[in-house]
Amino acid sequence: MKQVRVAAVQAEPKWLHLAAGVEQAIGLIEQAAAGGARLMAFPECFLPGYPWWMWLPSVDWGDDFLARYRQNALSADGAELRALAYAARRTEVHVSIGFAERVRGTVLMSQAFIDADGAVSISRKAEPTGLERTVFGTGSGEPLVRDTALGRIGVLGGADHLRDDMRGAIQAEREQIHIASWSGFTAYHGVSKDRGAEINHAADVRYAMDTRAYVIAPVAIVPVAGWEVVDARSPERRLLRSGGGTARILGPSGLDMAPPLAPEQEGLLFADLDMTRAPQPRRVSGGLLERDVCRVPSGRVARREPARPRETEPA
Repeated sequence: MKQVRVAAVQAEPKWLHLAAGVEQAIGLIEQAAAGGARLMAFPECFLPGYPWWMWLPSVDWGDDFLARYRQNALSADGAELRALAYAARRTEVHVSIGFAERVRGTVLMSQAFIDADGAVSISRKAEPTGLERTVFGTGSGEPLVRDTALGRIGVLGGADHLRDDMRGAIQAEREQIHIASWSGFTAYHGVSKDRGAEINHAADVRYAMDTRAYVIAPVAIVPVAGWEVVDARSPERRLLRSGGGTARILGPSGLDMAPPLAPEQEGLLFADLDMTRAPQPRRVSGGLLERDVCRVPSGRVARREPARPRETEPA
């Protein structure tokens, strides 16, 4: 397929309300299909919303939210994921969606990739960040990469793009389309550039340039006054505030394929991808991927054996 229309979600989740969130997600899938998209991407933990309350100083709030969060998490074999798979099959749209997964008394940060035929693949975040561990357990962390009729598509959770090992593992899979599933950029939004949307968008640009793949970066917006909290160590600074950044779709050069939506505007960002510009997977005998050449922004560099020092002749 030479051209693929894709969509990135920029929307506020239905916080701690699983049924409403699934209904919202199905509506967005139908909207993407109506706009001609064959692939769409949702943010990390879109169902039932990323737990920003981790940043709140009140222990009492944390306990209350944690119980409600677990109640509204999905199960891999539950009716909610089946409903999303049916929507993908009915609309013939490939869907990537981040969700909190309930597994044997714990909650994991999971990503599901649903093919247009309704087949579901799931990856679970191996090492949540420090604060995330107050809510989430650890998963398998296997790279989520699928060969589809649209091309080779991979999915990675937001903060994992800042880890060399996780980023390198999925880059080795030679994706043609990469989904960078960010939860949002509400922490330090508008206060600190080294912890907000700017540095994370730079990670997306670098990923596109390093791999020459298209990058779809959906994002959740958080226009909820109740999330605003002041850092007790520095009362003039707000850790959380309304916002969340903007969804982006980047070409292999790292440039935007479509003008971003306005911050705090809910909707879908569409772009048409020319798949002839994406890296073409190379095969060798037995169907294995050839890995003797790596791509860098300036071209291709062949891997060679390290030079060995020559032995000197005795005098």
